[in-house]
Amino acid sequence: MLFCISVAVNAQDIIVTGTVRDNIGDTIIGVSVYIKGTTKGTLTDVDGKYRISVSPDNTLVYSFIGFKNKEVKVDGRTAIDVVLEEDTQLLSESVVIGYGVQKKSMITGSVVSVKEDKRQRNKNKSTPPAPPAPPAASPVPVARAEADSKSFVSVTNYGSEEYGTYKENRFMSPIAEALSTFSIDVDTESYTNFRRFINSGQKPSKDAIRIEEFINYFKYNYDEPTNADPVKVTTEVGQSPWNTQHRLVRIGVKAKEIAKEDLPPSNLVFLIDVSGSMSGPTRLDLVKTSMKMLVNNLRDNDRVAIVVYASEVGEKLASTSGKDKEVIKNAIDQLRAYGATNGAGGIQKAYEIAEKNFMKDGNNRIILCTDGDFNVGASSPQALEEMIEQKRQSGVFLSVLGYGMGNYKSNRMQLLAEKGNGNAFYIDNLQEANRVLVQEFNGTLYTIAKDVKLQLEFNPAKVQAYRLVGYESRMLAKEDFNDDTKDAGEMGVGHTVTALYEIIPVGVKSNMYPRVDGLKYQKTEQPASSVSLTDSPELLTVKLRYKQPDGDKSVKLELPVIDNGKNEVSSDMRFASAVAMFGQLLKGSDFKGDATYEKTIDLARSGISKDNDKDGYKAEFVRLAETVRAMN
Repeated sequence: MLFCISVAVNAQDIIVTGTVRDNIGDTIIGVSVYIKGTTKGTLTDVDGKYRISVSPDNTLVYSFIGFKNKEVKVDGRTAIDVVLEEDTQLLSESVVIGYGVQKKSMITGSVVSVKEDKRQRNKNKSTPPAPPAPPAASPVPVARAEADSKSFVSVTNYGSEEYGTYKENRFMSPIAEALSTFSIDVDTESYTNFRRFINSGQKPSKDAIRIEEFINYFKYNYDEPTNADPVKVTTEVGQSPWNTQHRLVRIGVKAKEIAKEDLPPSNLVFLIDVSGSMSGPTRLDLVKTSMKMLVNNLRDNDRVAIVVYASEVGEKLASTSGKDKEVIKNAIDQLRAYGATNGAGGIQKAYEIAEKNFMKDGNNRIILCTDGDFNVGASSPQALEEMIEQKRQSGVFLSVLGYGMGNYKSNRMQLLAEKGNGNAFYIDNLQEANRVLVQEFNGTLYTIAKDVKLQLEFNPAKVQAYRLVGYESRMLAKEDFNDDTKDAGEMGVGHTVTALYEIIPVGVKSNMYPRVDGLKYQKTEQPASSVSLTDSPELLTVKLRYKQPDGDKSVKLELPVIDNGKNEVSSDMRFASAVAMFGQLLKGSDFKGDATYEKTIDLARSGISKDNDKDGYKAEFVRLAETVRAMN
């Protein structure tokens, strides 16, 4: 009997705590601590400390890239401090950044900041740090990417970060393809993520650059809707700055402004990633500050619930009135980072809470704050896409705020926002949090038109070939334009969307678009003059479809465009085309023509005035462009 009692006592789990340091004595953040022979584990926190439940006879494994794995027998102890020994063969896998050193976790694949080595700090006192080199991009085979997701052509790994890869839009003949169809996109995540790279002394992967999100980061002066429609289309035509023989068409869509007090009440769920990879000042600490800024904007009739996820998922705060701001902010202050990342479980729980507190005539929205590094539960792009497509039928919208660096999963962020009828932002600093959650509070949280699609028809008597600049991830089949079951982008209150088309006019010699031999068994296509309305002065026609936020049937708007052949364009047109030219240079576009960084900077400056850059974002763009020029 005594033997059985002894076995039962030994079988009970105990809590082991401790600190992990390197051989110099510095604590190490993000060390994987797991039970040997299992997948049960945790990560050290910002102070290098860990806490784990184990059996007294278990063996713990401590693992971190750049250091040798260490195994320690528990032997019933409840406090185990560990010193890891450097492994010089693995140190080359560390990623150098502007603020110190980042190393990749062998269990989660995440990259977490560690304190700068004392020897390096001493060296830096006399030697200025060299600009950090970007990690080498490692494309994932297309076959694997297609198995992972219906939406992405492929995925590129950039260190431990992930980006969707798309083929650049090419020139099309209007005789072969008269229609160009795409979903609008108000996301700005790509631009602020790029800014984070440049400000830390690195150049991002080409796949991290989505030109439409660069263009749409900035605000342009479009006419307000004046009739019953919540959106209005504006157009402008001028000379292409990177190929003066070509024309450039700017299409702007402006959503109606609505005063904050006139907006419907909100049922919000803050879904916050508190996994180990979110530890640090640019991650969970910034999330907490961001969310408290948003809380300060809430009205008494708004409500907030908080769901958190790490290894486990839980409701941190039940739905609470916006008048109880201190209660909400206190709940946010208590959040701590630990464990693995069950993002799928968190999303499921957030939708459950949002549906439980659903406001029939209100704004029902989940705001997800994460680095996108899911590693527990459904985590592949395909699994997430299928889950979100099902959940969005509930009438709950999903917006995504991205944080962190080193292990950032841009492809998942973009997918979640696109499929969740929301938008994606990357929060690289407190200033950006203020822009998204305070200055643009209404547009970020309140959708005024959903499933917004654009379709352009080109007149072959005027247009030899055309291409859409950017929007590769948002292209639609021409049949999708009239199909109200097809998902498209959403516009928030006061939002603007800009798209640019490069046009090769009829009569301009060009080899930029593909030609094929005449067909043997079918009648050869007729020349443009016999298949188009040659008397029409129109260059093209813009069509737009949208739905009300709670509607299922779309409304169509239509606007013809005439080109006067001049280059008398607005300052907004000059600035938008400069941003597009810059994006093409960053991506190494096949169609960048004679674009240069000098032309980009000069053109951007000509598009900036006190009236159209009160917040200084356009001036900041020029500074970033100058920095990139110096890095080349």
